[in-house]
Amino acid sequence: MVAMTGRPVRVPVDGAALPGELVAPAGARAVVLFAHGSGSSRHSPRNRRVAAALRAAGLGTVLIDLLTEGEERDDLSTGVHRFDIPLLGRRVVAVLDWLAGRPGVRELPVVLFGASTGAAAALVAAAERPRRVLTVVSRGGRPDLAGDALERVRVPVLLIVGGRDHEVQRLNEEAARRLGGPHTLHVVPGATHLFEEPGALDRVAEATKEWCAELLAPGGP
Repeated sequence: MVAMTGRPVRVPVDGAALPGELVAPAGARAVVLFAHGSGSSRHSPRNRRVAAALRAAGLGTVLIDLLTEGEERDDLSTGVHRFDIPLLGRRVVAVLDWLAGRPGVRELPVVLFGASTGAAAALVAAAERPRRVLTVVSRGGRPDLAGDALERVRVPVLLIVGGRDHEVQRLNEEAARRLGGPHTLHVVPGATHLFEEPGALDRVAEATKEWCAELLAPGGP
């Protein structure tokens, strides 16, 4: 059993705060910051399931809302913020900077795990803070929405898509050709966009663990 220490956190941003949860296994070698997708939050059952698997592998996790409580209310009724990639990217950067000042995790490399539009926000943040980010992992993401930031991303990127999510797979392939650093496209056979099929999320978690283990191994980047 891996020893865990978890606590609720609030990250100051734009005169408000982003609520979240930080869990750091003893001896963690990296921390995974989840950038949630459109209309989602730190309560996303899919991301929480992947986070639990990563913690079992000895990685810390940060599940945090990228919108303030007021913005979340506005977005629920209008959808005004969920595709605002510049805003979401700035929020991921704000959490990265906050982690850099947190005792116990500030010395750890950060893995950005983005789902849907959160993948674009993660890539924008990786372009802005390359020295803080070990890698970006995208699950069913929209990296194409990162725009010109794609060429400025130098960290390794893992793009995970469902084998039956044909349009998103095409968008990932196009975005991959624009990435400025090493990248891999990992297709989960039989999975659709939300990876709801039996075992699909387990394959996402396993691919993420293997990717991170390789990057954290001696001699890795």
